[in-house]
Amino acid sequence: MNTTIYPARKIITMNPMQPEASHVAVRDGRVLGVGSLQELASWGPYTLNEQFKDKVLMPGLIEGHCHLKEGSMWDMHYLGWFDRRDPQGKVWQGLRSMQAVVERLTQVDASMTAMGKSPTEPLIAWGFDPIYFGGERMTVDHLDRASSTRPIVIAHANGHLMNVNTVMLQLAEITAENEVEGVVKFSSGSHAGQPTGELQEPAAMFLVIRKIGTAGLLAPMTEAGVKSFASLACMQGVTTATDLVNKLTQQDCDVLEAALADDACSIRILPAFQAFHGTHGAALGAEHVKSLMPRNTDRLRYGLVKMMLDGSIQGFSARLRWPGHFNGAPNGIWVTAPAQYEADFETYHQAGLQIHTHTNGDEASLAAVNAIERVLTRSPQPDHRHTLQHGQMIDAPLFRRMARLGLCANLFTNHLWYWGDQHYEMTMGPDRANRLDACASALAAGVALAIHSDAPVTPLGPLFTAWCAVNRITPKGRILGQSECISVPQALRAITLGAAWTLKLDHEIGSIECGKRADFCVLEDDPLSVEPALLKDVRVWGTVLSGKVFEARKV
Repeated sequence: MNTTIYPARKIITMNPMQPEASHVAVRDGRVLGVGSLQELASWGPYTLNEQFKDKVLMPGLIEGHCHLKEGSMWDMHYLGWFDRRDPQGKVWQGLRSMQAVVERLTQVDASMTAMGKSPTEPLIAWGFDPIYFGGERMTVDHLDRASSTRPIVIAHANGHLMNVNTVMLQLAEITAENEVEGVVKFSSGSHAGQPTGELQEPAAMFLVIRKIGTAGLLAPMTEAGVKSFASLACMQGVTTATDLVNKLTQQDCDVLEAALADDACSIRILPAFQAFHGTHGAALGAEHVKSLMPRNTDRLRYGLVKMMLDGSIQGFSARLRWPGHFNGAPNGIWVTAPAQYEADFETYHQAGLQIHTHTNGDEASLAAVNAIERVLTRSPQPDHRHTLQHGQMIDAPLFRRMARLGLCANLFTNHLWYWGDQHYEMTMGPDRANRLDACASALAAGVALAIHSDAPVTPLGPLFTAWCAVNRITPKGRILGQSECISVPQALRAITLGAAWTLKLDHEIGSIECGKRADFCVLEDDPLSVEPALLKDVRVWGTVLSGKVFEARKV
């Protein structure tokens, strides 16, 4: 038996019984022990590996809500507001005006033509978000300036909306007569009654996707994409991540299994079966997921189910309780009708599967809790750990109900930075924005808490996510709800042991203690010693996954 002992400047274990240590012993990919060199040497012969002697070790970071397409979205063209780093380390400049977006699209169209690409090949881009442009919405008038001959499709940053040009509307057969919910139309002017080119939520977006294919818009599931995601995750200290919407087709599973069987791939993935808006037979879906679980390995874990109720707050497709959206926008869209959600939830629940439910607006969160309470009354199940994902507008009374039901929360704290000012000024107003992603209230109510990035909606980076939860600051310098700030130790727990709990993996990962996987985040700085305002700037050296060391790509 080969034992390796790693000394470190400091080991943050996240184990309250032994919070810190100086050495960790690893055998067969697991933690053999934590303590002093003298204590660990009593296990017998060992190799002393000093490569981390000047580093800080903490448990491998866990991203409990993200998507593997973060690794392959970069094959398309980025149109976001914020600067963004791709998996190769290149920084793409954000676009701060609608004209800049049109100019980039015009340049891409010209480049595609110069490369000899067919004029019918769609130009596909992602990351756009109109909420930053002072209320101006993108329409066909903008996109037709970029090209009036090539189809253009733009996926919004939130993943819930898209914009297309006139050519794509025609190709998708979207006209003034189309009554599919989510097809936005001009309310006045010369185009009154005609589609604007903005499509909200799956039913409307499907009209385009059926023409260009999901691979074209949603980023294909490829081995290269999975490995690019793993490279990005290593740069951020992440050893375990979800792919929280996956159809789990045979092709998807083949790609996942091939990529994660490669020892050079530095990530553990939990793909969640897509089971929302009533398009899947829940009984068949449950059997499909259960049939995949015997194929689980250390690095690939089937067994999660993803359901969805509403849309995006900043996209105005979320469902809000009274008084609704602060700017008077109509209430959002039920991606899955609440009655259908309850029926399907019960089927997956009775099959013994863990369900993660997307709720953004507080009306959607309330609908989810009401439905789950009825299901649990009819079919009690101890330690189910069903989880509400995002849950950005959940208030203290609803957290208390969640605690009584054993529900977990994985809150989207990155919104505090990326859309906090917009929520304060446009979507929900000051009062509700000050309790946005209310981590302190969740912990006070006894709700198991994780926090997340929803990458590629926002960049993968748990230490940044933790910084958001600790500081709650916006780009304009607002502190959104000082009373909802949590401490650095609480935030670090939410991206390690807290996230592990919501994935039912806390017995394997999330802390550095005997018997658990030897998953470490290797840091240059001590997150418990830096000023809380600098938490996002803590430098990551790399990771260790089940005992295998991965040094992050240098940028």
